[in-house]
Amino acid sequence: MPYFRVTVPDPDLPTDVQRALAEGLTRLAVTELGKSAARTVVHLNLVPPGRYYVDGKPLAGGRDAHVEGSLTAGTNSAAEKAAFLAAADTLLSDLLGPLPRSGVALHELHPESYGYHGVTQLDFYRRPVDTPATSAAPAAR
Repeated sequence: MPYFRVTVPDPDLPTDVQRALAEGLTRLAVTELGKSAARTVVHLNLVPPGRYYVDGKPLAGGRDAHVEGSLTAGTNSAAEKAAFLAAADTLLSDLLGPLPRSGVALHELHPESYGYHGVTQLDFYRRPVDTPATSAAPAAR
């Protein structure tokens, strides 16, 4: 169940760019990390530039962006994570323009401490494939 929070200091970011960010990060979760699109959440956090600080000062001029993703620990290789980071950085630049300080962070959470619909990821992966709770979800990570 990947969860991505995208912080952009632009509360007036056009709706089409917002949608493209959400769709693009979902696509990358599927193609680069092998995740299920149906279980991927993208949360856009659009903040005023005066609430986004660089070097202890509010952002002045230009844009920036930061993506934080929560993933179940042990479900992706270092190469998959590196491919996602590179592709996400390209996506941000393509949609938002040059971003000299943009960042992407993937937080890996232990399967006992992370869940979906009240079920830990550990229990989700232990369930037989043919149970109702897993039949609607593909075998994606």
